[in-house]
Amino acid sequence: MLMRELLFASMTEVGEKLRRLEISVPELVQAVLQRAVALNGTLRAFITLRQEEALREAQNLQDELMKGIVRGPLHGIPISVKDVLQTAGTHTTAGSRLLKDWVPDQDAEVVRRLREAGAVIFGKNNLHEFAMGATSENKVFGDVRNPWDLSRIPGGSSGGSGVAVATGIGFGSIGTDTAGSIRLPAALCGVVGFKPTYGRLSLRGCVPFSWSMDHVGPLARSVEDAALLYRAMAGHDPADPTSATTSGSTGETKDFDGLSGLRIGICREYFFEGLAEAIESRLTVLLGRLEEWGAHLIEINIPGIQEALEAQKIIAQAEGYAYHRPLIDRNPDMYGDDVRFRLEFGRHISAAQYLEAQTVRRRFIGRTLEAMKDCEILLTPGNVNPPFKIGSVSPEQAIHNMFYLARTPLINLLGFPAVVIPFDKIDGGLPVGVQLVAKPFEEDRLLAVAAFMEKSLSWFPRLVANHVYEKGLGF
Repeated sequence: MLMRELLFASMTEVGEKLRRLEISVPELVQAVLQRAVALNGTLRAFITLRQEEALREAQNLQDELMKGIVRGPLHGIPISVKDVLQTAGTHTTAGSRLLKDWVPDQDAEVVRRLREAGAVIFGKNNLHEFAMGATSENKVFGDVRNPWDLSRIPGGSSGGSGVAVATGIGFGSIGTDTAGSIRLPAALCGVVGFKPTYGRLSLRGCVPFSWSMDHVGPLARSVEDAALLYRAMAGHDPADPTSATTSGSTGETKDFDGLSGLRIGICREYFFEGLAEAIESRLTVLLGRLEEWGAHLIEINIPGIQEALEAQKIIAQAEGYAYHRPLIDRNPDMYGDDVRFRLEFGRHISAAQYLEAQTVRRRFIGRTLEAMKDCEILLTPGNVNPPFKIGSVSPEQAIHNMFYLARTPLINLLGFPAVVIPFDKIDGGLPVGVQLVAKPFEEDRLLAVAAFMEKSLSWFPRLVANHVYEKGLGF
């Protein structure tokens, strides 16, 4: 297999080659780094590449393999992480000039677990400043560009992660998701984005946006690869007060023979409103195929959606301002216009408004669970509109981007697990994603259904590679 092809293989396939010593960890990491250097000037998917450190770690892991020591399926696999996750000895900027010189002395807990599992952290992904936006336009470190159309946004805020995975720069990336920041880039870049149940993955060592809605999760080129990353990071963290103690989910994707009897909820209000015509037509076809595969589609109604959306905005902006208050009061000009606008919105939210929004949230969670009592999965579009052109939206309008592009924010308010998988293309090749949502801590069922759909839809990750080569970005 050519190295170029190997860079788009599954983690399982690559891991087997490493363990059989058909390829070495340093060779693999070097190939990924070379690809990152070659493409990053155009794509701006990375803020920092850990070239010397990654190669040194790769050699240590290769030495272990030569001694018969295998840490697990991620042993020697190159992975990148969004630059809001702390990395000991490596800059963690959060995409902001405020933190451009910060070098933490500790890893984020999820990064520590990945290293322990044998993953090689080779780079820090570019993002929307402080993860507070849906476009990944970044005036400090460069605008991240969608590989399917370089004039368009890749989605945000984990845009660099989505682009890196889509273009074969590493085998997966770890992002964060407060209103859809893993799932939207997955939809717009044609990869898988998985947000587990709130509290399932530790937030310790992650620069926060909204502490009660922030989630960490993987982006990968397949559901199985995303599940491998999830399993390596999952588990209670006693040092993180948001970490869940509930156990039982293993992240296994299992092998489904079909969807016979699976009950899938369809909520037309909000989730299916405002769809671009091309996306709507493809979703209609997809729903028909689900029924052919044996699933039962159940129309459901979730009361209080608009009230919940307002609560989501209030909670996110209030918690964001609470964290940034000492920084923005001293250094307002160090923030980008759109982020400063969002924080100023949060400045004027009262304690009474915030507490009422949390009350609305609890009520909405109960209503959603009641609405889903007769179904196992809720299905929604992953994105409702195609990505727009870079620079086409003003800072004042940027706060609405996530709500215009996707129907993801409510799932953060709920804290339910959700995954976006690509299923079709529109407008000359732009990917389209579909979102699956499960009840809390039912990651196993969610991933199993997603894996079956992925296999049946035959989305082929190397299509991204072929497109990149045709555009002249490959090597």
